[in-house]
Amino acid sequence: MRKDIIIRPETHKDYKDIISLILRSFREGTDYSDGVDVVALVEEIRDSKYYIPELSFVAELNGKIVGHFLFSRFPLSRTKTGGHIEDDSIAMLAPVAVHADYVHEHIGLTMLTMGIQRVREYGFKGITVEGDYHFYHRVGFRTSAEFGIYPTQGIPLNEPRCMMCQEVYEGALNDINGYVVYDMYYNA
Repeated sequence: MRKDIIIRPETHKDYKDIISLILRSFREGTDYSDGVDVVALVEEIRDSKYYIPELSFVAELNGKIVGHFLFSRFPLSRTKTGGHIEDDSIAMLAPVAVHADYVHEHIGLTMLTMGIQRVREYGFKGITVEGDYHFYHRVGFRTSAEFGIYPTQGIPLNEPRCMMCQEVYEGALNDINGYVVYDMYYNA
């Protein structure tokens, strides 16, 4: 973990830099998104009842924003088609973006390590994330099915291991199960 990275909640003044960072990060770092849909998702989350301003972060290095990530409330669904369970047990981590000039410099690892601690302090029992399981396993995520939380056909997964969860403490997800359905977001 890097000691020279400052993690802080985002502010309105950061939005323009966050948009640029996300667009470039996804355009240059993925083969599945140019970042436009990811920016739209961030805006949808910010406008939703699930948004938690204190858990939407930027990472700074020498005064420059080099990363952005956010956690929001995420209600699991009772079925594959919806029927959300409205409680505050689960946080969703999405999206995560690192500035294209700083990839592979442990910024993502630093961001998530610090952010996950904040989610614990906030009182959630678990965190869901969809993404590269090689990376997310490094910060403690495991395949979500191990916890009784299942992806649905609406999620564009390469494989089931891309849908992951993390308990905030041992056994926290023992009595929680359901499906990840993103129907509250058009751009998910």
